[in-house]
Amino acid sequence: MNEVLLTPGTVSLRDWRAIYRGADVKLDPACMPVIAESAAAVARILAKGQPVYGINTGFGKLASVRIGDEDLATLQRNIVLSHAAGTGEPSPVSVIRLMMALKLASLAQGASGVRVETVELLEAMLAKGLTPVVPSQGSVGASGDLAPLSHMAATMIGVGEIFVGDARLPAAEALAQAGLAPVELGAKEGLALLNGTQFSTSNALAGLFEAERLFQSALVTGALSTEAAKGSDTPFDRRIHALRRHPGQIEVAGALRALMDGSAIRASHLENDARVQDPYCLRCQPQVMGAALDVLRQAATTLEIEANGVSDNPLIFPEADEALSGGNFHAEPVAFAADMIALAVCEIGSISERRVAMLVDPALSGLPAFLTPRPGLNSGFMIPQVTAAALVSENKQKAYPASVDSIPTSANQEDHVSMAAHGARRLIGMVENASAVIGIELLAAVQGIDFHAPLASSTVLEQARETLRAQVPKLEDDRHFHPDMEAANVLIRSGALVDIGGDLLPGVA
Repeated sequence: MNEVLLTPGTVSLRDWRAIYRGADVKLDPACMPVIAESAAAVARILAKGQPVYGINTGFGKLASVRIGDEDLATLQRNIVLSHAAGTGEPSPVSVIRLMMALKLASLAQGASGVRVETVELLEAMLAKGLTPVVPSQGSVGASGDLAPLSHMAATMIGVGEIFVGDARLPAAEALAQAGLAPVELGAKEGLALLNGTQFSTSNALAGLFEAERLFQSALVTGALSTEAAKGSDTPFDRRIHALRRHPGQIEVAGALRALMDGSAIRASHLENDARVQDPYCLRCQPQVMGAALDVLRQAATTLEIEANGVSDNPLIFPEADEALSGGNFHAEPVAFAADMIALAVCEIGSISERRVAMLVDPALSGLPAFLTPRPGLNSGFMIPQVTAAALVSENKQKAYPASVDSIPTSANQEDHVSMAAHGARRLIGMVENASAVIGIELLAAVQGIDFHAPLASSTVLEQARETLRAQVPKLEDDRHFHPDMEAANVLIRSGALVDIGGDLLPGVA
């Protein structure tokens, strides 16, 4: 398995994607002196005897309460335990590993005041496959992702639960089995661990990475549907898109041209085709999918910046021995990025469903009704299109922007929040819905192309067709449809079509 060397502040989206997909993580050793100096700065600040938020005071609305030196360690332990108040199903291990890596990179920049041993424990947990059980609900995206990150921090002091492989163990037991000991938190450390946007950001990045695979797969199925309907590739002419100038639109048109290049099906109707224009679901693929690509890339830019930033509070500046309290924990940028990804995912699924609807309608596609050789006796693709429509509508409901919502918390001290956490958390479910729609389109498009035999599509699209046909035979008469849909969905979610399309498919990150 690959290993990603985390050099805080400069980690690429490619590396964050690799961590999400399972790569090992190692922190750049050059960070250790910076981390140590940050912790030393906290000690010097405490020695001044002045009240400093989060170090020797209470938290949130209780910031005016001064805490004595003898209770500073208890203060940090208490904030972790009291804030570990999440609910709901455990978050996916892949998302929490990414969250841990994001927190590791943030702490290692020397602005959080944690000690080297605390950072080393977090790194060791990643290395040994110890993933905290983190409930998926409970964060409003400011003051950071308090509840989810507290569940992570709790396991570091031996409280809560940890996933080790398929097992779910008490944290203290899991640490002991791995040869690790819980850490006793020092001044500022509990707050540094649980304050920040890493839960929201990890979920948003996971959504982005899954949306990228969805987008690329949908380009392949869109090209297959165009072939099945004997659609025109004239709308993909580079000159059309150069005049509008949107980069994503230009790249998508180029990808569709490349995917269809050399198709005998396309060559068969270049002349004397009575149709003047194709439906929008075919003709406007560059405009719709190109816009989705541009939006996903904009979200990617925001998330790459966020992933490399420091978002806890207060922040430590060792050169001046100052602790400055601000609002970097407010996840509004992540909320906006998550909303953009949600919109793109919704539209990718929506235009795909319209292509399925077009293919099953003989008046639009020129193919047998519902793509069955014997319509009437057989229903063919009638109900899979209904399923696709249901999934698209569900995604429309989920796509409502989370960032425009807010609710005051902490006795109105935290009176405007981002809702980034659930805005980001919904994305994987939305991608799963849209992937099922793309899988249905794959089945329908390949079924449509089969009607054009012996004419073949392009080399790339024929490879995609053959990949499906190795799992799902042509539909001659009605059969149990669900296994076919599941097989197609597996191909979409595994990235099989993306591998086939290769360099022809533009990427997001």
